[in-house]
Amino acid sequence: MWLNDEQVSDSALSAYRASLLISCPNHIVIDSLFDEAKLDDVMRVLQQPHYWKTQKHTYSALYVDSAQWQKTSSDQRFVQRDAWRYEAIPSNTLSSNIAHDFLSFLRGDEFMSVLSHIFNVPLTDMNVTEPEINTNYFRLGAADFVEQHADDSPGREVCMLLYLNREWNNNAGGELAFIGKDDKPIRIAPLYNRCVLFDPSSKGSEHWVEKLNSEYANKYRYNVTSWYWSE
Repeated sequence: MWLNDEQVSDSALSAYRASLLISCPNHIVIDSLFDEAKLDDVMRVLQQPHYWKTQKHTYSALYVDSAQWQKTSSDQRFVQRDAWRYEAIPSNTLSSNIAHDFLSFLRGDEFMSVLSHIFNVPLTDMNVTEPEINTNYFRLGAADFVEQHADDSPGREVCMLLYLNREWNNNAGGELAFIGKDDKPIRIAPLYNRCVLFDPSSKGSEHWVEKLNSEYANKYRYNVTSWYWSE
């Protein structure tokens, strides 16, 4: 079991739903949603440096190469971060299996059913061409950034962020920031086993990541990002 049972009881799901509906943007923060011992095993895989690649997005094109990136002005660059190269890890090793297994769980029926109950919408990968590319591990260093953007797209109902940063220092930066309402951004610290779920089409859901402070240049901020669609 990946989930902590008490966090997904019927009463807990009802409470999440109620909280979701009164927040702006429509979002909830759930701490200790997953089994931390299993997440620790996942982190041992993610901390191996040779399974990461730098990912770059601009506002006009995603997954740009180095040549395109150099031609893009800095104000048009909105993501620079490392993505986990799950395809590069041998699938016959126990350590890689647990990292793969967790990504598979996040796209499986059990977890998607939990999300469906919270957001009151049927979620499915039936019409998603490549569902596996919509759930992956990411890390940010002090030179990386995720600038303000929206995650809304046709049929996308839920965005999930799960943070994997043990003993995160409050002065390190790296908070998720929603634009919110009335010029009052909502900032959420990327603490270990903290899950943020939000409706990407709801008001105030545009978001960014606060940059890491330079004194933490030897640290990475780890998370899982996952997107889900309705029928």
